[in-house]
Amino acid sequence: MTTHLPHSADVVIVGGGVMGTSVAFHLAEAGVQRILLLEKNQLGSGSTSKAAGGVRANFSDELNIALGARSLEAFARFGERPGQEIDLHRVGYLFLLETADQLELFRESTRLQNAAGQPTRMIDVDEAIGLAPIVAPDGLVGACFSPADGHCTPESVVLGYATAARRLGATLVTGCEVLDIDAAGNNITTVRTSLGDVRTSTVICAAGAWSAELAAMIGVELPVTPLRRQIVVTEAIDGLPAGLPMTIDFSSTFYFHREGPGLLVGMSDPDEQPGFHLNRTDTWLPGLTTAMQRRAPSLLDVGLTGGWAGLYEVTPDHNALIGESAGVSRFLYATGFSGHGFLQGPAVGEIIRDLYLDREPFVDITPLDARRFQHHGPRAEWNVV
Repeated sequence: MTTHLPHSADVVIVGGGVMGTSVAFHLAEAGVQRILLLEKNQLGSGSTSKAAGGVRANFSDELNIALGARSLEAFARFGERPGQEIDLHRVGYLFLLETADQLELFRESTRLQNAAGQPTRMIDVDEAIGLAPIVAPDGLVGACFSPADGHCTPESVVLGYATAARRLGATLVTGCEVLDIDAAGNNITTVRTSLGDVRTSTVICAAGAWSAELAAMIGVELPVTPLRRQIVVTEAIDGLPAGLPMTIDFSSTFYFHREGPGLLVGMSDPDEQPGFHLNRTDTWLPGLTTAMQRRAPSLLDVGLTGGWAGLYEVTPDHNALIGESAGVSRFLYATGFSGHGFLQGPAVGEIIRDLYLDREPFVDITPLDARRFQHHGPRAEWNVV
């Protein structure tokens, strides 16, 4: 990746994960000139490279459904546009449900997804076990299956967007940390970095878990909190179905999907404290073991080959922050995705492009404006883990 920092740019994108590279690609494809993307480490080295890679439209909020569905379409065509193999497996998402209340929540979200053209359906326990035979049926009352969903490789998505953005004229600089943003009155003038200063009038924040401190440089509040999530990968497991879906035990948040001959396994830790904690720990493993023992006990006999820790970028209502600051011209943001940023990356890249060009996005994203907590309160989204 280029290390030459230009003296000026029309647009500076901060963050080189899926969101930043998607924005760079969509802007460059639309003919925007002098695009500069800054990443303090390597492309995709933040939360994107630590993501489980799930892609879905199985949400309970109509806006999240729209973002997921639009992105699924883009992932399906990724080999042609922007042109990169991403190892997409549309094996579906399977939510395992234990209570009548959970059934009702997913029946309602299934109705919303069906109205949006998604083939999601409620299924019985026997069908769920047929799809994921390593699951123990004890305590289950039903499940929700969305066959168009699945998983792919996050690093490949970033590579595809970054390569195409560069080909279209964008400049991507790695190893470049943003130190400050200057403004004259309410107008952005300069981005100060570890490699020098860049004159610009537009900054797009795609900095993930680091977004709050970036926005604070110019007095914008983005309520984003970093929260560690951990993943482990198992040894090879004989007899795994080729089409094993991404499977989520909704009550415990324990989830898994195929990763080569084994499984990628994760779960939220209710005792995890906010902060930029990127080291792996064993403190969450007893909870994972308990969840496995109840829902997939055969996994307790399988060894682990590795794992990693990454950061969720959490907002108070677990919904994204997408929009443009009303007080600073022009500061746009796409952050706070609370675990579903990777899967919404293609759609959000389109939206930020349209906001920058004063076009009407394909969906109204004003409900995701960061000021919603001051004026309207949080949005509900139940289908998150």
